[in-house]
Amino acid sequence: MSAPSEGISSGRYARKQLYGGAWLITWSHRRRFQLACRLAAGFHGRRLLDYGCGDGTFLAMACAGPNAPAESVGAEISDFLVNDCRTRLGGQTGLSFVTVADLAGPGSEGQFDALFCMEVLEHVVDREPIFALWDRLLSPGGEIVVSVPNETGPALAIKQPARRLARWCGLSDYLGSAPYTWREYARALFAGRRQHITRPVHRWADGSAFHCHKGFNWRALRDELVQRWELVRIYRSPVPFLPVDFNSQIWFHLRKPGDGARCPTTSPS
Repeated sequence: MSAPSEGISSGRYARKQLYGGAWLITWSHRRRFQLACRLAAGFHGRRLLDYGCGDGTFLAMACAGPNAPAESVGAEISDFLVNDCRTRLGGQTGLSFVTVADLAGPGSEGQFDALFCMEVLEHVVDREPIFALWDRLLSPGGEIVVSVPNETGPALAIKQPARRLARWCGLSDYLGSAPYTWREYARALFAGRRQHITRPVHRWADGSAFHCHKGFNWRALRDELVQRWELVRIYRSPVPFLPVDFNSQIWFHLRKPGDGARCPTTSPS
């Protein structure tokens, strides 16, 4: 990964995930951003939305490359995050930031050719309104790239000790990271396609609900996604040549039907 601009390296998440002191966390997240930028290069010259853009790191990297989208928009629910992105990165050509509420306004139908959403859906309690908004924002035949953490099987057995060590060293701050009972942990290690344990619901200061990582099942999410969109391909990171159960992130590449019809309700195994 090339040397970052000051605007990128000063972002809250970039400092923690890409340029922090925990080498395993840094390596894993850098691999994630590298894959995201490679996938974004496939949308050169098109209109791209990053839903849940955080500190804008991914979009800033994508726009700085030779295959930048024609227009890149980052969206967040927090006015604070949006204003911070505008301050640090607003001078970059073709890059802008809005609130999610702005996207819900009139005139946004079919505005984007591609939509990225990375490390967001695992925290959402009710995903249906978000999916309905995505359908509205995407042009016919528009594409979606979603990444989520792998919180089941061998990946969880690797992640949980690493997280405990990172917290103990003061290198991590997973808000609301609820502990597992031994029974819940066993169910997570052998989880299938159905939701395997009850997921805890936490509250922000404003009362809005969110999930932590505990109990997230990527296979259950996949089955939700293919009810609405065509699944093009599944990727994995940080080590793509290893089986999915040994990777910490799962990626879904999806396509909105061009005629507005829903995709078949069957999903791949």
